[in-house]
Amino acid sequence: MAERDNRRGPRRDRDETPEFADRLVAINRVSKTVKGGKRFGFAALVVVGDQKGRVGFGKGKAKEVPEAIRKATESAKRAMIRIPLKEGRTLHHDIEGRHGAGRVVLRTAPEGTGIIAGGPMRAVFEMLGIKDVVSKSIGSQNPYNMIRATLDGLKKEASPRSVAQRRGKKVADILPARDEAPAASSQVAEEA
Repeated sequence: MAERDNRRGPRRDRDETPEFADRLVAINRVSKTVKGGKRFGFAALVVVGDQKGRVGFGKGKAKEVPEAIRKATESAKRAMIRIPLKEGRTLHHDIEGRHGAGRVVLRTAPEGTGIIAGGPMRAVFEMLGIKDVVSKSIGSQNPYNMIRATLDGLKKEASPRSVAQRRGKKVADILPARDEAPAASSQVAEEA
C-alpha cells in the first residue's frame, strides 16, 4: 500500500507544475483556393519559457487551430536558449537586436520599472522571467521578425561572469568598483 502512494506522489507533482509556460503570440488564417472552393489552414506563433532564464519560440501550421498551437509549442521547446539575467530580474546591459527589417532596442531598468514592451516582445520577456526592462521596436511590426530580433539581441547579452572567464580575470576586476568611489570622495571631504 505504501509503495503505491510513493509511486503516485511524484506523478501528481509533475502534473501540477508544468516545466514550461507558453504564450500564443499570433495566429494566422491562410486559404488555398482549389477547384471545389477554398481550403483553410492556420499558422500559430508560440513563445515558451521556464521564467528562469530560458526561452524559445516556434511556429506550427495545421488545418485546425489546436494542432497548429501544439506543433508550434513542440517546435519552441526544441529551440530554447539560455539567457543570463542580472539579479534574476533584468538585463546586464543595453542591447540592440536585428532581424530583417525588424530592429529592437532593449535597455536594463531599475527595480520596480516592470516590463515596458509591446506585444510579441512582452511575451518573450514574460516567458524569460525578466521583471524590469524598457524596450522599443523600431522597424518591422511583423510579430515573427520582432521575436527574432528580440532573441538576436538577447543572444548578444554577456554576463560579467562570462566576460571575466573569456578574459581570464575575476568578476571583481570586470565590474566597476562602486563602494570605493563614495569612500574616496568622503575622505577628501574630511581632509578639507
